[in-house]
Amino acid sequence: MIDLTGATWRKSTYSGGQGGECVEVADGFTVVPVRDSKDPEGPALLFSADAWSAFVAELKADGFRA
Repeated sequence: MIDLTGATWRKSTYSGGQGGECVEVADGFTVVPVRDSKDPEGPALLFSADAWSAFVAELKADGFRA
């Protein structure tokens, strides 16, 4: 289990500061913790660094458009 109590979370640069559907990530762990910014006390998902990098690269390539 990973203790995220002292984690420093940062919002996606794409959030625009308007609230809404944002994710936050925390750096400095052996995995990449990700949480919903609307529910900071809720659960975090944990991804391997490789999986998170692949996900972000696909987002940047606009690969998830319907």
